[in-house]
Amino acid sequence: MNLAPADRADLRFRVERALNSFLSRQRARLVGIDPALRPVADAIEDFVLNGGKRLRPAFAYWGYRGAGGEDSDEVVAALAALEFVQASALIHDDVMDGSDTRRGRPSVHRRFTDAHLADGWAGDPQGYGTAAAILLGDICLAWSDELLHGSGLKPVTLARARPDFDEMRTEVSAGQYLDVLAQVTGDTSVERAGTIARYKSAKYTVERPLLFGAALADAPAPVRAAFSRYGLPLGEAFQLRDDILGVYGDPTRTGKPAGDDLREGKRTYLVAVAFEAAGPAGRRTLRAGLGNPDLDGAGVTQLRQIIEETGALERTERRIDELTAEALIALDGVYLDGEALKMLHELAEAATRRLD
Repeated sequence: MNLAPADRADLRFRVERALNSFLSRQRARLVGIDPALRPVADAIEDFVLNGGKRLRPAFAYWGYRGAGGEDSDEVVAALAALEFVQASALIHDDVMDGSDTRRGRPSVHRRFTDAHLADGWAGDPQGYGTAAAILLGDICLAWSDELLHGSGLKPVTLARARPDFDEMRTEVSAGQYLDVLAQVTGDTSVERAGTIARYKSAKYTVERPLLFGAALADAPAPVRAAFSRYGLPLGEAFQLRDDILGVYGDPTRTGKPAGDDLREGKRTYLVAVAFEAAGPAGRRTLRAGLGNPDLDGAGVTQLRQIIEETGALERTERRIDELTAEALIALDGVYLDGEALKMLHELAEAATRRLD
């Protein structure tokens, strides 16, 4: 079924409609196994449907359209599968970081911990919450496959896109591990921070969704190459903006406590540059504060000041601008559908100038 071109708002509505329809079917499956699984269905629905910018399906959709693909509800359903990859990564990320909130609500592991406490069950409430969240993240990853292959697209079309889908899921897991590793080894190098940003976020936020959509449209090699030259720097810029928000973001907009990345000990580009430029005293203070879960407001303010005084914040902002410009230049000289080109420019702005 061919449809009129979709703008970002309409596309988001259609992605959420596909997610709603799929989750309704999955709820029936879970409750049919045992009514005790109803809280699992509730938690996944709340997490997937409430919040999220739908950036990954948007990049995939406009990559598909830019490569000449024709709009259909089947394509939108296939691209909505990316939201389950995202949900899995975030649920597991919150467990690894010990984050109590996500999007202004209790994180999944906290939600199940609180349920354990409220009902007075036996055993360790935190252990139960962690176990439940790991399993829910696993379910979301499995459901990404189910939604993709149940989208209604032809098998030959899905087969073209499968390598990019598989690479994306491997890359984000590898990036997550490197992030955890850097926190325990204390690696504060700019090189390590760049690798983590590239694989934990940049590739699976922009580049791989674009290539996934392009593969569905059977894009020629020059278009795929242009999407990689656009997607990788833009994805890194997206992550750098996320790093800044993790330290300086407004909790009412980010849905997470102020300075949470500092308490979690994230070795981001922003932090790595601060370590590189700080003097001995500044480095000692950074090392003492980073990864301290009890870091209070005064401690967060002190670390913020060091980051600003070293020029790390300014340098990170400048790097975002450089990467975004590099991404947009990559779209020059390659033929793309006109509306798709316009939307890719708009998405670049949305990804790098956001406040949450």
